[in-house]
Amino acid sequence: MSITKLDQIFEVLKTKTKKRLVAAFANDAHTIEAVYAAVEKGIIDATLTGDESNIRKICQECGFDINKFEIVNEPNEIKAAMMAVQLINDGKANLLMKGSLSTDKYMRAILNKEKGLCSEGSILTHITVMEFPTYHKLLTIGDVAIIPQPDFKQKIKIVDFLVKTARAIGVEKPKVAVIAATEQMLAGMPACVEGAMLAKMSDRGQIAGCVIDGPLSLDCAIDKESVEIKKVSGPVAGDADCLLFPNIESGNVFFKGGTKLAGAELAAYVAGARVPCVLTSRGDSALTKTYSIALAALIA
Repeated sequence: MSITKLDQIFEVLKTKTKKRLVAAFANDAHTIEAVYAAVEKGIIDATLTGDESNIRKICQECGFDINKFEIVNEPNEIKAAMMAVQLINDGKANLLMKGSLSTDKYMRAILNKEKGLCSEGSILTHITVMEFPTYHKLLTIGDVAIIPQPDFKQKIKIVDFLVKTARAIGVEKPKVAVIAATEQMLAGMPACVEGAMLAKMSDRGQIAGCVIDGPLSLDCAIDKESVEIKKVSGPVAGDADCLLFPNIESGNVFFKGGTKLAGAELAAYVAGARVPCVLTSRGDSALTKTYSIALAALIA
């Protein structure tokens, strides 16, 4: 099934084996609300690590049935995060979610060399699926939150995660646009040079399972009218499924501009660990967090 709206992920998950999520230090109402919504939709089972007395208090105040969760009591946030990671490593959960601890502490637990979730040589990257009211399909984008200035090898890895995510939502052969400030091939702009290299690697089968074109300006990646005016050709132009940004600034501005000004909704996760890891912003809505849980469950 091709998924064209984020809420369709819920229906797809109901046809698959249910996964178990573990939320690390789930001591806030927003996290518990999102996890509870996902449990109520029947798409996951859930374990919460954190201060059990506080979790019980939040559930009582919000009217949540606490029996829907397994609770592992650990009031210390760092220990709660490590406990959540250990549950993954012990095969007792399939995906991880950040609770109310800071992002650096959450990532530290994932990256722990002895007890974390990363294999040697792996990279972590933030993958987002965005639903725009003005675009005809979902857009899968990266990286907007983790890698500040990806080098060429990292870009190849990010493309791989973008493609895997797009395929998970039903895109058989994703069209990947490598974004730059221009669609012209300018040797003095690294984003243009690396975009062209990625496109040529795709042409020659060195990067399989997708079609890559670059460099492409944002308008030429997603807008048919701009493509016609600028006379840009190719299967990706104006019809991209995935956008690879040259750096975190450009990706983050697109991400936040889309949600705050264009009414986009999103789901996001961290790829590259042994399981998908949900990493949402404190400012994200409970719905965004629920969508992110659903996407991670789909990937898992």
